[in-house]
Amino acid sequence: MSKALTQTALTAAVTTALLAGAAITSTASAEVSANIGFTSNYMFRGITQTDDQAAVQGGLDYEHEGGFYAGTWASNVDFGGGDTGYEIDGYFGVAGGIGDSGVGFDVGYIYYAYPTLDDADLGELYGALDFMGFYGMVNFVTNADTSELEDTLSYELGYAFDIMSDTSLGATVGYVDPDEGDGDYTWWSLYATKVTDLGDFTFAYTQNDIDAPQGSNIDDPRVNVSYVMSF
Repeated sequence: MSKALTQTALTAAVTTALLAGAAITSTASAEVSANIGFTSNYMFRGITQTDDQAAVQGGLDYEHEGGFYAGTWASNVDFGGGDTGYEIDGYFGVAGGIGDSGVGFDVGYIYYAYPTLDDADLGELYGALDFMGFYGMVNFVTNADTSELEDTLSYELGYAFDIMSDTSLGATVGYVDPDEGDGDYTWWSLYATKVTDLGDFTFAYTQNDIDAPQGSNIDDPRVNVSYVMSF
């Protein structure tokens, strides 16, 4: 996933990262990296994507020294009611810094594809800024198989800091605002990440304020553990 999306995913304990890669010899410096991971519960914007079950995930990324990047990422999914399958994301964007201000930026487009599910695909434009551990991000659904998802806006604010050279703590709060209906909700997550030579481990607590119908547990708090290895 992209740099901004990776940061967002970590706060939600989605196992993907852009940490390191092998250099490619070309007329301009570029880098390719890959990642593979496991999570006890694939959480995205405060909602389980695997019906509270585990997921195996992985991706491949290309990054040019000029800031352009592109990549793909995949995971199994289970939305309940027999809607099981897999997700494949494709994305591209530009990331960099704004002069000597210390402010970073990331803008791009991501397409979420669900080949085994009907009317589930969608695409988003996104933009993010980060500064001294803080970040803000906005996502806008530009196209979707179902019209009620189009023009949905999602906002996120987060902060992360190191408590040791290999351990960080962070928090994120997000708000999802569909253009149609009254399905808006807020979600939040607290997490800790430990970086090791064998990969990165993340422990996260996630919850949302969705007005769940009787018998649904969509608004229950979730705790999950994730692992990702990059190479």
